[in-house]
Amino acid sequence: MTTQNSAEAEDTFAKYESQVRSYCRNWPAMFDTAKGSWITDVDGNRYLDFFAGAGALNYGHNNPKFKEALIDYISRDGITHGLDMNTVAKSEFLEAFATKILAPRDLDYVVQFPGPTGTNAVESALKLARKVTGREAIVNFTNAFHGMTLGSLSVTGNAMKRAGAGIPLVHSTPMPFDNYMGGAHEDFSWFERVLNDEGSGLNHPAAVIVETVQGEGGVNVARAEWLQGLAELCKRQDMLLIVDDVQMGCGRTGDFFSFEESGITPDIVTLSKSIGGYGLPMALTLFRRELDVWEPGEHNGTFRGNNPSFVTAKAAIDNYWSDGSFAEETKRKGQRIADRFEELCQRNEGIKRRGRGMIQGLAFDDPEKAGKACAKAFDNGMLAETSGPSDEVIKLLPPLTLSDDELDQGMDILTASVEEVLR
Repeated sequence: MTTQNSAEAEDTFAKYESQVRSYCRNWPAMFDTAKGSWITDVDGNRYLDFFAGAGALNYGHNNPKFKEALIDYISRDGITHGLDMNTVAKSEFLEAFATKILAPRDLDYVVQFPGPTGTNAVESALKLARKVTGREAIVNFTNAFHGMTLGSLSVTGNAMKRAGAGIPLVHSTPMPFDNYMGGAHEDFSWFERVLNDEGSGLNHPAAVIVETVQGEGGVNVARAEWLQGLAELCKRQDMLLIVDDVQMGCGRTGDFFSFEESGITPDIVTLSKSIGGYGLPMALTLFRRELDVWEPGEHNGTFRGNNPSFVTAKAAIDNYWSDGSFAEETKRKGQRIADRFEELCQRNEGIKRRGRGMIQGLAFDDPEKAGKACAKAFDNGMLAETSGPSDEVIKLLPPLTLSDDELDQGMDILTASVEEVLR
């Protein structure tokens, strides 16, 4: 096998691949192998991965516990493509998910497999909410990100991504996310007044869709009391509450679902990214049993039944979610990152920490410096990306399984990179 070097590979991509590619522009290397928290290029350079597939690799690269299950399944010619047919792999995943994830949390959700990605889950959630209520409008929040298909874009805040739709994005109403107004009018009394006012011009919404932590929006964390207030408002006003847990679910904030800490129970939940465990495509839409009004085949997709993902998803549940120890370890590591960021902020002006669990962000007063710090971190052997409306926030999404030594090593690299940029 002949492997191209980085320069040859860049020529290939420039010649054949669309200009839409993005991450490769920030990390100009030819990656070849990966294991755990590390990714290696063809020249043998190793990088600590604090990006983790944008949150799709919560359990690290090529997790050996999942790899063994996947190899065994493929070796015995297990079903790969099955649409929504009944298979052993799907049955075993559903049983593990129901008994080890849903039942201990007293969540009586049914599971829909809407397609392979997060935006598929969001599209099905929006369609279901409209079908159940007979209404069209969806309330979303400033700086939200829910996906790149038309329905998901309609409830996404980023102007550049919305512009890519090429047509008007309708039937959605943006509202301020928690702390968007600097603490003013965040008890939802203003929102309820608009809902009750026949002269407000707001059609009564079918649902509200929210992220408990806005990752792409800049690591904006909603307070538990704000989420509780939103859930109570939805009940009073007969609106369904959709929590988009595509990036923050599967343990990113500590608990399996990011909304657990607030004590709310959403009507609909979307999951993707790390639900497949191994980085394989998979998405779920979860909803209260009484909302299951779909007709057979009313929402479908060719790749909604990815059986290898069922295998590795079950392995993730069995190995990491049989008790609460993994969640507690994640919270401990998240606090360790938060403490390092707080120390960094105390030593330097122009930056501020944001985050919860193992989604942590560092917001810069000068947006350009966030990108420069990430570039320096890459030069020193670490992957980290920016987020926020002006890419002003360094967003850390390390594997939840990384060791304390790896965590400290990554934070040392990032700290040095930030301080060099701020000098």
